[in-house]
Amino acid sequence: MQPDGLTDAREENYLAISGLSHFAFCRRQWALIHIEQQWAENVRTVEGDLLHSRAHDERQFESRGDTLIWRGLRVVSHRLRVQGVCDVVEFHRDPAGIPLAGREGLWKPYPVEYKRGKPNEYGADELQLCAQAMCLEEMLLCEIPEGSLFYGEPRRRTRVALDRALRDRTESVLREMAALYNRGATPKTVRQKGCASCSLKDICLPRLEKTRAASAYLKAHLPGEEDFA
Repeated sequence: MQPDGLTDAREENYLAISGLSHFAFCRRQWALIHIEQQWAENVRTVEGDLLHSRAHDERQFESRGDTLIWRGLRVVSHRLRVQGVCDVVEFHRDPAGIPLAGREGLWKPYPVEYKRGKPNEYGADELQLCAQAMCLEEMLLCEIPEGSLFYGEPRRRTRVALDRALRDRTESVLREMAALYNRGATPKTVRQKGCASCSLKDICLPRLEKTRAASAYLKAHLPGEEDFA
């Protein structure tokens, strides 16, 4: 069964929705992964992969009474030029919903994104969920006012209102991502407290870059051998 309007679109030049969380955390991390195609695992990324694999388990589609559960649903927005995969999209029976092929009644889509740990201060997870919802809206010709984030540590959902402010912020971040991606530009290192737990810290090398900057300063300000000739 496939809801009307859903396609297995994988536009190669479209931005990955998953990149929103990387970008909000660190623009350089996002560029290393999505522009330079570099990646490294640590315990946090492994735990995150395990949590997502449970969300995307072998039963792609499930029916529970008045709720249909679709896992690993591919989505795309040609307006935003983004594509990705939703962890879970629930379709709740609702008189104000949309028709689904092979199902009686009307159904309202409700995206749920799974995350390890707990809510972060960057608002990155909300951006990713909002982009998924906007893709679904474009594909299904509907409105999605709310979704949820499920965090692994508290093991409960956090409801997210997909309001105008969040949508505007999501589109603004996507425009900034697209500008860097089209230029193939990787931002310089900016040290922050999250660097210690970043899986790319050995690739990014913030300490080394700082050392190089100090070396350049000394070279520019101290006399060289030729000055003593």
